[in-house]
Amino acid sequence: MARWGVVLMVVVLLSALGADLRAAQSSADVPVTEALRQAARAKVLGATSSGAAKGEYIIGIGDILNVQVYGEGDMSAIAIPVTAGGGKGQGQEEEKRLPVGGVQVRIDGRISLKHIGDVDASGLTPTQLADYLKLLYATVFDNPSITVVLVQSNSQRYTVMGKVGKPGVFQLEYPINLVQAVARSGGFAEWAKNIVTLVRNNPQNHKNLFSGNTLVFDYGDFLEGENLERNITVEPNDIIIVN
Repeated sequence: MARWGVVLMVVVLLSALGADLRAAQSSADVPVTEALRQAARAKVLGATSSGAAKGEYIIGIGDILNVQVYGEGDMSAIAIPVTAGGGKGQGQEEEKRLPVGGVQVRIDGRISLKHIGDVDASGLTPTQLADYLKLLYATVFDNPSITVVLVQSNSQRYTVMGKVGKPGVFQLEYPINLVQAVARSGGFAEWAKNIVTLVRNNPQNHKNLFSGNTLVFDYGDFLEGENLERNITVEPNDIIIVN
C-alpha cells in the first residue's frame, strides 16, 4: 500500500507541474545510437552543404515543431499545448489555443521523439530535420515518410523600446519592416519625435545604411517620400528604439 501511495503522489505532482520543457527521454529503450545520430546528421548536412536557402527558416531554441510519421501520427514524446498569436506584445489579450500539439526545442537544441529519443533540431531547416529524421526512423519503420511543421516560432524575436504604445519583445513570425514593427507595438506615443534607431549586431544586409551597428530611420522623411530605403526588414535579435 505504501508503494502505491508513492506512485500516486508522483502522478499527482506530474499532473500539477505539467510537462517540463527541459525533460529528456531515456536512451536506454531506443534503437538509435548516438553514433547513428551523428552519421545521419553529417549525411544530411553534407547533402545540403550550401546551407539554408535565402529565406528558409532556421529552427532555434524554444520553437515548437510538429513531427509526423505518415500512418503513425504525432511523434512527440511529450506533447505540449500550443497557443496562437505568440508575437503579441505585453498587455494584449489572452492567446487562443490551436488544435494541434507539438514538441518544443529545448535549451540544449534537442527535441524528444517517440521511438528514437533525443535528437538535434536547432540550426536545421524543417526540410533538413525531416531528412535527418527519415534516416533515424528507418531503424523503426519501413521507408517512413516524415513531415516537420513549424507550429510556433519562439526563437526569432526582436525588441521595441522607447516612445511607443506597447513596447516589448515580439516574435518574428513573418517578414516585417520598421514601419510595421512600430505599428505592431502600438504606434508612436504622444511625445515621440518619430525617430527610430535600429541596433543590429554585425549587420550583413544594407551595410551602406548603417553607421557601425545602428541605423537611423526618420518617419517624417518617410511620409515625405524620402529615404524610403531605410524602412528595412527587421531581423532576429534587432533592437528598435523609438525617440
